[in-house]
Order: sequence, then structure tokens, then C-alpha cells
Amino acid sequence: MELSDDTLAAITLLLSGERLGTFLALAGSPRPAIALHQQTLQVAGTLMCVTAVVEIALRNTICDHLANHFGTTDWLRAPPAPFGWRDQEKTRIGEAIASAQRAAYTKMDTAQKRTIDDRLFRNGVPPGLTHERHAKIRQQSLAVPNGQVIAQLTLYFWKRLFSAEYESPLWRPVLKRVFPDKTLRRADVAVQLERIYQTRNRIAHHEPVYGHRLHDTLEAIAFIVTRLGQYAPCHATPLAQLLVDEWRTLSAQAAGLRASFAAMSPVSSVLPAGHETHDATALANPQ
Repeated sequence: MELSDDTLAAITLLLSGERLGTFLALAGSPRPAIALHQQTLQVAGTLMCVTAVVEIALRNTICDHLANHFGTTDWLRAPPAPFGWRDQEKTRIGEAIASAQRAAYTKMDTAQKRTIDDRLFRNGVPPGLTHERHAKIRQQSLAVPNGQVIAQLTLYFWKRLFSAEYESPLWRPVLKRVFPDKTLRRADVAVQLERIYQTRNRIAHHEPVYGHRLHDTLEAIAFIVTRLGQYAPCHATPLAQLLVDEWRTLSAQAAGLRASFAAMSPVSSVLPAGHETHDATALANPQ
């Protein structure tokens, strides 16, 4: 649809001049700047889909290995000694438990909530107990399964397990099996997960992803997809095959975005076409 000048002016206000600043500097006028802005959002939408699947696959693989290593399904909340979570992870786990309890509570009907009260308050609900505090006490009494707690943990938690602090307690004895390629170091995995994490956060806050950041993110995703559970890089892993359609779409969108930037500014920070590595290119055509 061809937008009128008045509509373009209104859209510029809606998106804000500050947000469009980079695009305006490249495009020179609102119409192509807005088109470029929308193009970055299309890339972000597909990126979010791909990174979601990658995170789920990574999370579940890690969980399986940790459960086997610790010999208990309750490794998250009560890991066997001498292992212990760092303070950051303890906090995140506590927040995840609270979120899982809150989610379970919202699904309960009035009768179920009264049953909780009968169990917690033998002499009746104390007078003066605020509604907010009452709900909190009920929630904290709920036992939630590990799966629901794990689902509440974010990518920040999972990437932290590959930090230097966990080199000896987790990477060497167990997480190395998540990426069993003997040529890989913990730091190699950590760098790629950090790139995915940073980009996903930008997307969640509706920030554009392009240029070197987009290139590095595509490479990071390809790294995980081709190496998760693999003794050598493989471009036809089950995860790669699951994502083949989305990856082709994403690759085409990224190429289109790169071309748009290049057409507007030959000296822009966007990488030239053909800069993708073998991993990123081969994912679109798994054998």
C-alpha cells in the first residue's frame, strides 16, 4: 500500500524520530526508512521463532544430562553434594519456582483455593490478612513439578551453566557431553550462547538486529544446531531438519535486509553478501 505524506508523518511520530534515526540517516527520507524498519522487524520475528526452538532443544538436552549425572530428577532444587549452585542461579531457581506456583494458582478454581485454606489455616483464615498476602501464602504452599519450574527458567540461566564458574563442577564432568565434539572448549559454547542471548533480548525489546550483530547471531545459531549432541559438526541433525524451513526463510530475509542496507549505504556496517560461513549456509540445505 502506498502511504500518503500525512500517513508517513503520523507513522514517524508513532515509531519516534529517535527510533527511526539510524534508518533515516541511511535512507535519507521517511518512506524508505520506515520500509527498512519494517524489514528488520520481519527478520526479528523469524529469529525469535528459531531461537525459541534452539533454546528448548538446548534446555531439554542439558536437563537430561544433568539428571543422569546427578542420579536424581530433583537435581535443580536439591542437587547432591558437593555440588552447589552459585548465588545467581539460586536466585533464578527461586524466581522460577515462584513463577511456576503463581501460574498453577491462576488455574485453580474457588473450591480448590478453599481446600488450600483448610489445609493451611486449621482455625480459619486469620482476620486482617490482605488478599494479596493470602494469595501469596496459598501459592507458596503449592508443590510444582520440576518440569514446570524448568519451563520458567530463561536462556540467561542456561547460558550461565557454560560460564567459567562452572568449568570444573559442570562442564568437565557432564556438560561437555551436550557438545561432545572434542575440539570444542567451554568458552567456545559460551561465546555463541551469549550472542544468541543478547540478540534475543534485543528482539524482545523490539530493537532492530542487522549488520554484524545479525551475522554473528546466524553463525551462533548454526553453531548450536550443528553441534548439539554431535561428535563433529553435522548439517542434517534432527534440530537442523526441524528448522530447515524457518532457516531458509531467515536466510532469505537476512540477505534481503543486507541488500537493502547496501543499496542505501555502500559503506554501511552491514556485511557484504556471501560472508556467511559454511555452517550457516549449509543449514538451509541439509543433506
